[in-house]
Amino acid sequence: MSFLLRLSVCFSTFPSFVWPHVASTKKTGCFRVNNCKCIMKDGSGVINLQAMGDADGFLGRMKLLHAYDGSINAEFLLTFSPCQPFSQPEDLTGSDCTSIAACLIVRYQRFNRYIHRYISFGGHDGNEFHYNDTLRTLSVSYFGPTELPLTIVHYHCNPNESSSFIRDQRLKVEEPLEIWVESPCACPNACAIGDLGLGSIFLIILSLSAAAYLILGSCALRPFRSSSGVQIAPEHSVWCMICYLFTEKRPARRQYTDLTHSEVTLKD
Repeated sequence: MSFLLRLSVCFSTFPSFVWPHVASTKKTGCFRVNNCKCIMKDGSGVINLQAMGDADGFLGRMKLLHAYDGSINAEFLLTFSPCQPFSQPEDLTGSDCTSIAACLIVRYQRFNRYIHRYISFGGHDGNEFHYNDTLRTLSVSYFGPTELPLTIVHYHCNPNESSSFIRDQRLKVEEPLEIWVESPCACPNACAIGDLGLGSIFLIILSLSAAAYLILGSCALRPFRSSSGVQIAPEHSVWCMICYLFTEKRPARRQYTDLTHSEVTLKD
């Protein structure tokens, strides 16, 4: 009897040990698909960085950055694109900011003229995605030639905002550049970007129409000889076959009705 009592106590306390383990097996985080997109591991949706930029793909362009060293008499301007690589300046191919994600422009004055220096702060290739479920924030690290991240952008899911904007940006000595973004598009499946434009849709419709033309034409191909050789042409009735079927059904029903009406008249 005492053995059965102990066994019942063990089974009554068993779920309390199992439940935390089951709850901890819930998948969290974000699985990187490419440089601009990640899929939530819990299946809640997709976060697309392409939806956060403007028409040219920029989230911040020549945005003033507070100096991390007050002794430097210069202005720090930041240009950042979350998905689309860019070069700055565009007419200078030897610049460090070539096909990158973030570029820091240091502007200072010397001999009564402004001098600009362009510094790359990471590219899109090989960027890393880390999602914090508690904060609902996607952090993306952009790397340079070294293995250390040069820029870390924190995209915070904010459904109350109508557009994406940089809330804060910070740069310290020997630390990566950090950018905080408020965006409704940081929420899974909040800003779906269609991969097909109007031009692509038109081409698809045109291709489907051409395919339908060939398929319907091949239903009744008839070879015939001409002066240039043997040719194959579709029957003329193929293209009007559907219309012909629709038009033939209605007279048939009327004829059946007329016959039925005439039989009833004769019987009377």
